[in-house]
Amino acid sequence: MNPETLLHFVWYGIQLVVGFNLIWPVLLYGIYFVSRKTLSTGQEAVGPRGDYAVIVTAYEQTTMIPAVVDSLLRLDHDQFIIYVVADKCDVSSLRFDDDRVVLLKPEEVLAGNVKSHFFAIDRFLRPHDRLTIIDSDNLVEPTYLKELDRSFNLGYNAVQGVRKAKNMDSIFACLDAARDLYYHFYDGKILFGCGSSATLAGSGMAFTVDLYKECLLGKAVEGAGFDKVLQYEIVKRGERICFNEWAVVFDQKTSHADQLVAQRSRWINTWFKYFTYGFSLVKSGLVKASRNRFLFGTVLLRPPLFVFLILSVLFLVINWIIGSALTSVWLAGIGLFVAGFFLSLYASGADRGIYRALINIPSFMFYQVLALMKSKKANVISVATKHTDYKQENDQ
Repeated sequence: MNPETLLHFVWYGIQLVVGFNLIWPVLLYGIYFVSRKTLSTGQEAVGPRGDYAVIVTAYEQTTMIPAVVDSLLRLDHDQFIIYVVADKCDVSSLRFDDDRVVLLKPEEVLAGNVKSHFFAIDRFLRPHDRLTIIDSDNLVEPTYLKELDRSFNLGYNAVQGVRKAKNMDSIFACLDAARDLYYHFYDGKILFGCGSSATLAGSGMAFTVDLYKECLLGKAVEGAGFDKVLQYEIVKRGERICFNEWAVVFDQKTSHADQLVAQRSRWINTWFKYFTYGFSLVKSGLVKASRNRFLFGTVLLRPPLFVFLILSVLFLVINWIIGSALTSVWLAGIGLFVAGFFLSLYASGADRGIYRALINIPSFMFYQVLALMKSKKANVISVATKHTDYKQENDQ
């Protein structure tokens, strides 16, 4: 193969890979439309209530802990204990009178979700059969554990709920919420409905204690991204992660540019660190004829949303400049993606503020490019997102 032919091969190959990610949501929706394997409201499963360990992890900040604990104590369930792991925190102001709340303060800094989870597991007051992971800024619906019971009693050992926006106090928060709606729709409801597994979102998720320990015990998962390792280990074992859109937690969205850059730099870092898991699952899916493994592996290989969108616009412009017939193909691909994006917002009942905020997507993507530039040192810059309560009046 001569150099010119090789160059053309590489050029069209890169465009094919990026273009595939543009039309992937529509392809996935097509499979879903035929499969329809979702968990419905009428799909009841008779079974016992689980005994839950609700693990709440906090790092440095405890200001939102009383609110999340109060929310958890209102759960319409009678078998759970809340374990608050306050890592590198001042707990002097935290007081809980309820026997269902256990405050744990590690003597040494853990600086890691998995370490915090196992710190709690090693101190369980009784042998819980299930655990659920909640962030220190989350709130939960009273029916949260009942919905998890429904999924577990249908035979699933791992469940991902929905993280809805708790705050819509800025443009950044609205766009962050829009991103969540997109991923919950395609990587949650649609992917699960295609016969695969929902991707894990870091919180609002639950597992049997045995499965969690089997997947992560003894694994050195440093920094962010424990959910990426966990979901890979679960799907690798042939398990499906159930998506339950009625198991709702409310999540604090990033309201300011500095929060966005720090958070996204960690997330981008984890994609580069763990995306190769996708190759293993795709291969395994082909060998074992497993739709679960194959589709999930394909999703893991997809780059962050802003990356392939920027590349898509770049390829569109280049093809237009050189007068290539592929210009119309790129226009059609981008059009399909935009249509698929709005479908996810409409199907998820997006707030009007989210639609109004979409005009600021270029600015949102700019800050994510900054995050990409800082992603290599992301876990050194910050370990967890630091939320503040102040609002930007001009963002309303």
